[in-house]
Amino acid sequence: MSDVSRYIEKRMKADADFAVGFELGYANFKIGVVLRQAREAAGLTQEEVAQRLNTTKSAISRIENHADDVRLSTLKRYAEAVGANLQIRLARTA
Repeated sequence: MSDVSRYIEKRMKADADFAVGFELGYANFKIGVVLRQAREAAGLTQEEVAQRLNTTKSAISRIENHADDVRLSTLKRYAEAVGANLQIRLARTA
């Protein structure tokens, strides 16, 4: 386990607010990573996805880097633009 992982684990045990904030932030980060990976797998640039969605490259960058405030309809359109379909799964929390 890395020093960062040990710090996060220790801090989450000691600070409930940190734990909640960390989990939410990490979930949003993962969404952005998944979107970027889907775009790259499709061989598309942010500019090309922006053209398909009739928006700007900076808007696509915001979606990929700050996925905490993205509408479900936008995620669906993004998925379609990169040749994918959107699937949502609910999982029990530990």
